[in-house]
Amino acid sequence: MILEINPEHPQPRRIAQVVQALESGGVVAYPTDTIYGLGCDIHNKKALKRLHQIKRQPESKPFSFICPDLSYLSRYALVTNYAYKTLKRLLPGPYTFILTGSREVPGMMLTRRKTAGIRVPSHPVPLAIVEALGRPLASASATDREGNELLSAWDIEDALGHALDLVVDGGPVPGVASSVISLVDDQPEVIREGAGPVEEFLL
Repeated sequence: MILEINPEHPQPRRIAQVVQALESGGVVAYPTDTIYGLGCDIHNKKALKRLHQIKRQPESKPFSFICPDLSYLSRYALVTNYAYKTLKRLLPGPYTFILTGSREVPGMMLTRRKTAGIRVPSHPVPLAIVEALGRPLASASATDREGNELLSAWDIEDALGHALDLVVDGGPVPGVASSVISLVDDQPEVIREGAGPVEEFLL
């Protein structure tokens, strides 16, 4: 099912529909400031297992997740002064930051090194969803079986609609994945160069 949501001014009633699907253990597709994502409530183990199946990804490889803002993010990660200054400067934006997870993060969302990938996208729709849900939203790229990114709600519906509870149509997205930067131990490392500039981390 495709649900159109205004990408600049998300309608609260429609956001509530997405939240209802997530609270029922649903997996949904939604737009971000980079590409379309697939997600679920990070505290729902069954939904996470479903997301792993849809992505054909082993459960040992955790997903990143979306927080609505920095104060919320610091509940789910250990944020040093250096990390905080970096995050404050670059978020919201097209980055995924790898940080050491806090005790609030479910085990399925942590790597063996107890790290987690966290996003605060510059897009009103996912921010409104996590704000209304009150918990972070797992985030995986919306791709077809060959691993090609699906850049519209209709493409996602065609390829994955049978496996999803809801596809949020928030219009076109830039189509370039987020840059992934590790800030673990205050040692910045570029894991993936994407939409966000990474030059400062390559010094």
